[in-house]
Amino acid sequence: MENANEKNTNGENPNPDLEQIVFNLVLHGGNARAKAYEALDAAEGGNFAQAEKNLEEADEEFYEGHKYQNLLVQGQLEKDITPNFLVIHAQDQLMTALAEKTLIKREISLYKRVHELERKIR
Repeated sequence: MENANEKNTNGENPNPDLEQIVFNLVLHGGNARAKAYEALDAAEGGNFAQAEKNLEEADEEFYEGHKYQNLLVQGQLEKDITPNFLVIHAQDQLMTALAEKTLIKREISLYKRVHELERKIR
């Protein structure tokens, strides 16, 4: 990927190298998971507005990571990049974040139902 040190108007590298892509996949995947678990904690405590905010932040982090995943796939199509352990690990981090985020959204829906039922019986 050419011009690895070039920056765009946002201060981001428009052509990150493989190491930068892997780093960003792990970073944003981890951030997405952390925000999803913060949402789950908020929902468990009955703070559903905060849970929704955390889920939105988790989605933003995931989609930021997904941009780097697309760069990786494009780079593999354009060049002969051999996947290595770090690339596989980075991809796994992002996909695990997606799976956990999806499951946590369902768990939060259940917390909402439980919260509503508890309120009705009190």
